Amino acid sequence: MSRIKDYSFTCVERFLRYVRIDTQSDHNSTTHPSTEKQKDLGRLLVKELHEIGIADAELDEFGYVYATLESNTEKKVPVICLCSHMDTSPDAPGKNVNPVIHRNYRGGDIALPNNPSQSIRASEHPELAEQIGNDIITTDGTTLLGADNKAGVAEIMDTVHYLVNNPEVKHGKIRILFTPDEEVGRGVDKVDMKKLGADVGYTIDGADLGSVQDETFSADSLTLTVTGFNIHPGFAKGKMENAIKIAAEIIDRLPKDKMSPETTSGKEGFVNPVRIDGTVDSVKIRFIIRDFVTSNLGLMEDRIRKIAGEVVAAYRQSGFEISVEQSYRNLKEVLDNEPRIVEYAVEAVRRAGLEPKLESIRGGTDGSRLSFMGLPCPNIFAGEHAFHSVLEWVSVQDMQKAVETIINLCIIWEERS
Repeated sequence: MSRIKDYSFTCVERFLRYVRIDTQSDHNSTTHPSTEKQKDLGRLLVKELHEIGIADAELDEFGYVYATLESNTEKKVPVICLCSHMDTSPDAPGKNVNPVIHRNYRGGDIALPNNPSQSIRASEHPELAEQIGNDIITTDGTTLLGADNKAGVAEIMDTVHYLVNNPEVKHGKIRILFTPDEEVGRGVDKVDMKKLGADVGYTIDGADLGSVQDETFSADSLTLTVTGFNIHPGFAKGKMENAIKIAAEIIDRLPKDKMSPETTSGKEGFVNPVRIDGTVDSVKIRFIIRDFVTSNLGLMEDRIRKIAGEVVAAYRQSGFEISVEQSYRNLKEVLDNEPRIVEYAVEAVRRAGLEPKLESIRGGTDGSRLSFMGLPCPNIFAGEHAFHSVLEWVSVQDMQKAVETIINLCIIWEERS
């Protein structure tokens, strides 16, 4: 793919435009999308796709962007979906993003100009050691950057731009899908799979250069409701059973040296209480439960049920209920049935001159759910790091390598069909 070396990439200039648009999603919203402002980026993407020559690009009522790059080969090639999410995390400020490019990084800490209390420390970000001589994009230190996942969006847009302007590069039909609300776990809730009409998919939402992720957590959301017994506190002796205190006892009984995010790594799963709401009468505790082995989720849920039962048994008039909602499942369970999907991604990375890294994600992607909706969908690197924080950063050169990888991927599917 020597011709790519002569290509004037557009992903960075696109990225710098996109991050200035506030697209934070909202956990507490019940609308689709969760915030209307996500459509601001969607409208811009549709406009740019039309300018590139993609006539059918559209933004639907739920905030999804669909578009088609038609096949230019006589071969029958499976339809590929390239997917990234437009929303950014609500976990850090996301309005008035001011990106800063640090040219020719020479090592050491990176100061963030508008927040002297924050810097990206090389000792805490070992990935920076691989970026010597590269150009690093950060924020000014007051907001997140939005590389998660506007880097992926920009890279897909640049891929389309390249393929349209290099018609001698053969590829099958490619469907583009930009989603809202991934950061709040609703990224594919309203995807029209029939309309999408793809056979295989790839999310562009990974971190490390050269990484292909073929495995995610399986995940459930568990809500534990504790009911106590309330009475006037002046006359409560021997009668009141405070649901807040009972809930605190339950949380205190959770393992302290295992089964939590702060004590696990690698392939270890966890139980994590993430929200508590309530009064003396009733308290709701929301847990997220994660493991690479789906059957282990049930064991963790049983552990919570057992702890709650033991604690509540000491109270005569109190009780508890548990409800469990499936969030997503390990996409490897689907991908193992179609090994070429990952094999082609690994080969695409290799053709970009990189050493492929096959990884597992301690989290999930839109691809986790898409895989179980009939679209096998691993994850490819976009170059983002330290996401969901004011320390977020991405490398210009890594973004360009992501574009090269995606182009190679489209070519490989055509070659091998």
